Formats: sequence, C-alpha cells, structure tokens
Amino acid sequence: MKTSALPFALITSLFFMWGLANNMTDTLLAAFKKIMSMTDFQTSWIQIAFYGSYFCLALPAALLIKKFTYKFGVMVGLGLFIAGALLFYPASLTQQYSHFLIALFILAGGLSILETSANPFVIAMGLPETGTQRLNFAQSFNPIGSIIGVLLSKFFILSELNQATEAERAAMSAEQLAAIQSEELAAVMGPYVGVAVFLLFLLIAIGITPMPAASDEGGELQLGATFRRLLQRPRYFWGVVAQFFYVGAQIGVWSFTIRYVMQELQVNEQEASNYYVYSLVMFMISRFVCTFLMRFITPARLLTYMAILAMALTCGVIFLKGQAAVWCLVGISGSMSLMFPTIYGIALEGLGDDTKIGASGLIMAILGGAVLTAAQGMVSDQTGSIHIAYVVPLFCFLVVAWYGAVNVKRPIPQLS
Repeated sequence: MKTSALPFALITSLFFMWGLANNMTDTLLAAFKKIMSMTDFQTSWIQIAFYGSYFCLALPAALLIKKFTYKFGVMVGLGLFIAGALLFYPASLTQQYSHFLIALFILAGGLSILETSANPFVIAMGLPETGTQRLNFAQSFNPIGSIIGVLLSKFFILSELNQATEAERAAMSAEQLAAIQSEELAAVMGPYVGVAVFLLFLLIAIGITPMPAASDEGGELQLGATFRRLLQRPRYFWGVVAQFFYVGAQIGVWSFTIRYVMQELQVNEQEASNYYVYSLVMFMISRFVCTFLMRFITPARLLTYMAILAMALTCGVIFLKGQAAVWCLVGISGSMSLMFPTIYGIALEGLGDDTKIGASGLIMAILGGAVLTAAQGMVSDQTGSIHIAYVVPLFCFLVVAWYGAVNVKRPIPQLS
C-alpha cells in the first residue's frame, strides 16, 4: 500500500499541534500566578485538569478507535481540542479560574484521543515495514510544535502581563484590579482562540480528504483478563509506575521553569520564558543524540545513565544559585528526552495481543503530570522555596534510574 502524501501530511500536522498545546499550557502557571496572585499549588491545578483529562480519556479513546476508525478518532479528538480552546473566550469574560480549568480539561481530552488515534494511524498509512520510519518522522514535528507554543505564549501572553507586583495589586481598588485582569485574561484567551480557528480549517480538510479506512483490528477485547495478565508482568507494571514518575518529573520541571528563572535572575515572565525555549531546544537535540547513542548502548542502560545525570543536574537546581542553577535546570531537559519513549518501549516488550491495552495504561500514567506537579507546588508553598520543591522531580528520576537498572540484563518476557 502506497502512502498518500496529502492524508499523511494532514495527520502529521496533528503531532505539531498537540506539542504546541502542551507547552503553551505549561506557561499558564506563571501567567495565572501573576494575574490572580495565586500560590504554586493553586496554579498547579492547570496541570491537574490537563493531565487528569489525559488519564480519563486514554482508555475510552482506545475503545473508540477499536469500534470505529482512526479517522473517526482523529475527528472526535480535534472537535474536543477546538471546543476546549474556544471556551477560553467565555472564561476570559467571566474571569473565573475554574472556567479556564474546565476549558483545559476538554481541550486535553481531545489531545488524549488525538494521540491515541494518530500514532497508529500514521503506521497504518503505508507499507508495514516502513511504519516505524513514518511514525518517527511524524513525531519529529512534536518538539517543533512545543517550541512554537512557548514562543506564542512569550509574545502574545507573557509579554502582555501587567508588571504590577502582588503587593501593588493587593493595594488596588477592586475596579482597578478587575480592569487589569480583564486585559491580561484577554491576552491568555487570544492564542487559544486563534489556534481553534486554525484547527477548524484542519478539521474540515481532514473530513473532506479521502483517507485509508484503517481501524484497530483484532479480536474482541477482554479487559478484565487483559488487566490481570498485565499486572502479573513486573516489567510492564513497574514500567507504568516509572512512566507515572517520569511524566511527573517532566511536567514539574517545565511547569516551574519560568517561576524559577524569574526568582534566580530577577527577570520578568517574558524574559524568563527564553530559558524555557532553551530547555525545549535542548530536549529536541538530545532526542536525536540519544537515538544515535542507542546504536552502541542498550536502551535500558542509556535510560539509567540519563536518569542519573538528571538527578545530578536537579541537585544543582536545588543547591546552586544564579546562572549556574538556571543552566542546570535547562540541562535537565536534555537528560529527559529519551525517557518517555524508552520506558514505553521496555514496558511493552513481549506483551503480544495485550499490547493495545498495555499501551493505554502507559498513556494513563501521564496522570503523574497532574499529581506530582501539584505535590511540587505544595512543597514550594509549604517551604517557601522553589529550590526545595525540586526534590519531587529528584525522587522521580531516582525511580526512573532504578527501572532502567533492573532491566539492563533482564530477558524479554514471552507469552506462554
């Protein structure tokens, strides 16, 4: 089966779009902390809503594309993505934080369905022997979208924040503060509504373009029996645990990057976001470097090495000050780049027919981004130190290092 250029290009564009949405949302923690004078834990509700939705929708998404087609799953995911982004407009009018959280939950639900549908759809859009090559090419657009998302936030959200301090805002009259917040929330809303308009055209294009009628074919799913088998496989079970902690570390590191840089370098949100961009560039470059290194070092061993490096850099973030601490923070992203796909691949080895549901479990482990980011915010609030809060990702990287180490020489389990 020959790959059709237009359908492939349209589906590949989705990898760019969910990278953009993921990392544009990370910057909202710094934005809402400024706009509404929130604590770090309160701002972490953004990630609770976002990654909590991933957890809730991962398994339903797998069942959806099992019953229908990948294209149908893509259309549903895009529809929710658009709906959530458009809901930023009424949320900006009501000026209620909870309304933004609802919008983010719906948006992220769409992303969860998109990721579950688009990855196997790309593999199905051509010859089976070149499926992995197509998927790697499509995934290369994800970090590009991430960088563009941060730049959009930098120029259209963070640059529009009023520079009044928390103390100055507290001294304002209710009318003055409401006027400033209205302008700032309108700035938050703008990029999301703009993305929604673009996605609407993309949805129409995908809808009218003939595409392969591919679906997740296979035997009838027996969820109870599948889950019991999966829980009896230590490599898979602990892989889900490691993925939970890894995603918690990644989202925690990135969510508080702007906040950390602002404190260490005494700069505003817009200037601090430059270091977030540097982190994502480091992440992207390191992904290619680590892929090359896997020709010489087994994935589990390289995972262990990079997790240990991440722990060392995180210690620098905790104990150092100023520019040195900030560059340690940027460096963590380089050590994280291989972790998600490597844990994913190790955990799924040897699962056979249980791979589909097993993959959904690893996507559900993204819940770590919600739970552990909130924990990091609570540590920051309770200790009054964003430095000490990085003990949370430090522990997470320890779990990842342990998972890599115990799988360095373990044989791949085979189905009996």
